[in-house]
Amino acid sequence: MSEVGTKPWLAHYDPGVPAEVEVPPIPLWRFLEESAQRFPKNVALEFLGKTLTYGETWVLARRFAQGLKDLGVRPGDRVAIMLPNTPQFVLAFFGTLLAGGVGVNVNPLYTPRELRHQLADAGAETLIILDHLLPRFLEVEKETPVKRVVVTGIKDFLPFPKNLLYPLKAKRDKLPLGFPKREGFFAFTELLKRPPAAPHMADPEDLALLQYTGGTTGISKGAMLTHRNLVANVLQIDAWDPTSRELLGKGVMLGALPFFHVYGMTVAMNYGLFSGYKLVLLPRPEIHAVVEAIEKHQVTHFPGVPTLYVAFNNFPGIEKRNVKSIRICLSGAAPLPVEVAKRFEEITGARLIEGYGLSEASPVTHSNPVEGVVKKGSIGMPLPSVEAKVVDEGGKEVPLGEVGELIVKGPNVMKGYWNRPEETQKALKDGWLYTGDMARMDEDGYFYIVDRKKDMIIAGGYNIYPREVEEVLYTHAAVQEAAVVGVPDPYRGETVAAFLVLKPEYRGKVTEKDIEAFCRQHLAAYKVPRIIVFRDSLPKSSVGKILRRELREEFAKRQG
Repeated sequence: MSEVGTKPWLAHYDPGVPAEVEVPPIPLWRFLEESAQRFPKNVALEFLGKTLTYGETWVLARRFAQGLKDLGVRPGDRVAIMLPNTPQFVLAFFGTLLAGGVGVNVNPLYTPRELRHQLADAGAETLIILDHLLPRFLEVEKETPVKRVVVTGIKDFLPFPKNLLYPLKAKRDKLPLGFPKREGFFAFTELLKRPPAAPHMADPEDLALLQYTGGTTGISKGAMLTHRNLVANVLQIDAWDPTSRELLGKGVMLGALPFFHVYGMTVAMNYGLFSGYKLVLLPRPEIHAVVEAIEKHQVTHFPGVPTLYVAFNNFPGIEKRNVKSIRICLSGAAPLPVEVAKRFEEITGARLIEGYGLSEASPVTHSNPVEGVVKKGSIGMPLPSVEAKVVDEGGKEVPLGEVGELIVKGPNVMKGYWNRPEETQKALKDGWLYTGDMARMDEDGYFYIVDRKKDMIIAGGYNIYPREVEEVLYTHAAVQEAAVVGVPDPYRGETVAAFLVLKPEYRGKVTEKDIEAFCRQHLAAYKVPRIIVFRDSLPKSSVGKILRRELREEFAKRQG
């Protein structure tokens, strides 16, 4: 059978997109070095008015690497980075790689308990942390392997006079500043005064990053991503957009997605730096700051998550704002409702394409085409060098159009889980990564995520996929956000519960009965939500993914 026969998606690739990408045997930091050589005077990082050029960023990353080496960081050592999107994050991550270390992304929202688990699990002896977050670490310091702590503050990279005013604001907001003057604690800015280090030439198969998965299936696990994995995924994303060549050194990337999440790290930070773009860093993805940044910096690339696009669409007066510079947006991390994409494209004139990925694959494996047919509701096709199949419980491929588990293979797929051989064996079989997502493929090779295996609702023997119900809810004029979960039911086993945030103008005017009647027009009776709950907001992860698990737990407590 021809390759197009086994990979029907190849026939639908945009012109110029290759079937495979060649992954050179280089460390990830080489991308930053090459952009510094090509665009030394171009702005690499823009942070609240402070800018660093590519030339400056490259030198500072190497200075930081030398600082880490002087503190005792050796090749292979894990360096935990607990920072929001700031210049310090970029310098800390690339500095770690240049010193031969392994970055460990730590969510700044972690509680002391979660922080203790991750630092201990990774065996991280070095922690780079924002001063505001330090009290959480100090609470569990003695229960971690950390020997050295490098502390930075937002003010370290603010322009004058913001750097003088910020401490006053922090004091007013009761935010902790500074750090204990005792052994083992160091100022980030002091490390930047060292001479630039000679870069450590890592083997492509060496670990570059431990990316901890959200722990939705129990305890959080570290996906082991190599230099080759991360380099491959940047090149796969670049190959997917043949039109990006004309923006080389000219594009503007919005860094609103947190870099400590692998989606933000690869699609915004690594790809942006590889392309010589200006990275506009937002420490928090607040919608007001997002809209302001798009207007002020004429952003061309705006990678986001569905909840961010929902907030954008509903931002007061958005139609009158100057947001037409946006050229392309990749939506990931959660299913993109069709209505949300349609509205966003009407406002901006940009292309909003849904993609798909997971931490274990660096993360992107699928995307709709940049120029070709976008099939709404589809995650698109596998990227160059990615193989994908839909299989049954026994790992056998299912007939075309049928639902099964999505499995993927490619140079971007992780080595395994850190110190978890049994979990690795479950997730990786013969090089195939079992995603845990239920999917189907159409005759053109476009894939559709039907739902997470564990989120599927079985009511009275029927399989119900929350995404399908959510898609219908999003078509209702009053619905701003929707999440559907299965809750225990004595008769049906499980039943469908919908948690909704209504648009402000509809609150108090639309009832549960209205929503139910609407669903009955568009869904089979067994899929209609039997429980409808209106809320002011939905619980979300740090990257903006709606946390269905929390809704289930809250509901169970209320029924308690």
